[in-house]
This record gives sequence, C-alpha cells and structure tokens, in this order.
Amino acid sequence: MNYPDYSYPSGLWASVARDILLLRRRDFHRDAKACIAKLDPPLNVLGKENIPGHGPCVVTVNHYHRAGFGAQWIALAIAALVPVHMHWVMTGEFMYQGKWYRPIGSLGSRILLERIARIYGFTTMPPMPPRPKDVELRAASVRAVLEYVTHEKEPVLGLAPEGHDPPSGVLARPASGLGRFGLLLSKAGLKFLPVGAYEAEGVFHLHFGESYELSLPHDLPADERDEQAVQIIMKNIAWRLPLHLRGEFVEET
Repeated sequence: MNYPDYSYPSGLWASVARDILLLRRRDFHRDAKACIAKLDPPLNVLGKENIPGHGPCVVTVNHYHRAGFGAQWIALAIAALVPVHMHWVMTGEFMYQGKWYRPIGSLGSRILLERIARIYGFTTMPPMPPRPKDVELRAASVRAVLEYVTHEKEPVLGLAPEGHDPPSGVLARPASGLGRFGLLLSKAGLKFLPVGAYEAEGVFHLHFGESYELSLPHDLPADERDEQAVQIIMKNIAWRLPLHLRGEFVEET
C-alpha cells in the first residue's frame, strides 16, 4: 500500500527545540498548518461543516496507528483545521516496552513531553495502559483539565480516548474511567465532536462528525454509567471510520 509523504517544514525542528530549551510559548495551530501544508497528497477532509469554530467542546479522535506513522500527525491535522487554540490531552511518557533502554528512555521522554506540553499549553496524562503508581498523577491530570475547561472561555479540548497505539490501527477499548472523565467534561458544559483519522488509497483522511451531548440518567450505577458513556463516545468515533477499523465498535448506524 502506498502512504502519504509526511515531512516537516525546513527549520521547524530547530525552532521547536530552541523554544523547548527556553520554555517559550508556541502557537500549535500555526505549526500544524505549516506541517499539513507539506502533506503529499493533501489531507482529505470529510464533514468540513462540522469543524468547530469555537467551544466549548471536546474533539475525540481514534489513536490511529501503523508502523511508520506517528500519532502526532493526527493532532497536527485536526489542529490545522480548527481555527482556534486547542488544548490537547497528551501522553506524559513513552513506554518503550521490551527495549533495553526503557528506563532511561522513559525518564527522558517524561522530561521532553512535559516541556512540549508547556510550550504549547497542553496537559499531560500518564501513559496507557494504566499503572498502579500513576493513580495520583492521573487524578491530578484530570483535575488540571477540568480546571482549564472551567476557567477558559469557549475551550476546545483535544482527546484520543484510547491513549495508546492499538494493533493494526483498529479502534480499541479505552481504559476504565474514560466514561467517567467524559461525563465530567459534559457536566462542565462541553459538547462532544467525533473525528475519524485513517489512511486509505494513499491519502490521509479526517472525518468530522456532528457534535452531540453526552447525557445519561443519573440513577444508573457508576460502573454502568462509565460503560454506557464509553460506548457512546467510541461508537461515535467508529462511525467516522472504515468498517475494518471499527474493531468491537463495528456496529453501523
């Protein structure tokens, strides 16, 4: 299968590296537009009428993956199209599972990703799958996101619920607690806007769906509310993907 040519503008890495060292703020929308402008063939966008021009909303997207494709291109593509600042919830650590350099690599990635989050105004979240030692850090990250959406005027949040690279790019079930997190965002006044990201016929595609409100009966048991919220969030993403990428959420509309 042919794949698009993903390349970065000349000088971008040096500029970003300088600002990481100096902790100088950058405009992710501007950087994203510069990167996506070099995509060959160009990005194909479905559902352009659903691209949010303002918040409050949370853009939820699948964590599409294949060998040679970096998930940063998903965030770059979406941010290039959304005309306002997006606050992304990003991983705070690379796991390097099975690699001999895992301890030092993971430590280095934590430092680097934290600085990237600071220059772009994002929030980091401990990596998936969840580790017992990360419970307090994860709770702190959730509180930070909720504080941001509470105090920011018309926030636009970016979130990939799976939080990791799923095998073969097929949509995977997120970790426990995603539904509760989604309901907290809904309670804070955010609508949900699903996006499907995938490659087909040598082209990178984004499919924006219509926004919706995540609402469930309050008398449901906590675990059932979590599960139903997960189903709603993930099925809305799945419906914007080709059938072979929908995984257990393959049910059609």
